[in-house]
Amino acid sequence: MTSTYPPDSALILVAVIPEPRDLEIARVLGWYRIPLRRAPKVVDVDYLAFYQTAAYGEEDRWQISSVAAVRGVELTTRGELLRDEADHPRAREEYYKIQIGALQRLPQPILANAWRRVTFLYTTGEILRQARTINDLVVKNEDRSLLWQSLRERALSGSNPYSDELPADFEDMDALMLAMLGDFRLFKEGAESFSASDD
Repeated sequence: MTSTYPPDSALILVAVIPEPRDLEIARVLGWYRIPLRRAPKVVDVDYLAFYQTAAYGEEDRWQISSVAAVRGVELTTRGELLRDEADHPRAREEYYKIQIGALQRLPQPILANAWRRVTFLYTTGEILRQARTINDLVVKNEDRSLLWQSLRERALSGSNPYSDELPADFEDMDALMLAMLGDFRLFKEGAESFSASDD
């Protein structure tokens, strides 16, 4: 695994990678899954940054230590992705399959100190490079609107099923989208890690 940062201009989605098995799937098979019903409205980004939960053990938990370039996005079912779990209760549910390049190790992990229960967060390559903690990944007020316009343009130029639901103005966003852009005023402090998906 190479050690590097994404380009400063990269649009990045911070995403939970709940179990070591999921990180191994990303590393070996080159994809990451998100249940469509829990997915952020925009998945057309340049990179994924993987937040590791408590399941990674004392040394590797509650941090981002790797990223991967996004190569493509497709809609499929959980059963198609995980064929050995064909009897899973959500086997027929729709999932995004995000194809990724090789995992790249960050020169320094980004640690979670006190963190809020947010599953996804958008940021940029420049902010990721400078971050030491998860809170440092938050895009500041003055740049949030620019980040939203970049994400929206990307989604509108792709095959995003939520395109008609993406507000043109930053001020018209719902609370969840605002949280993913770093506006956490509506959320409580105290969760020590991201909430894992019910995947």
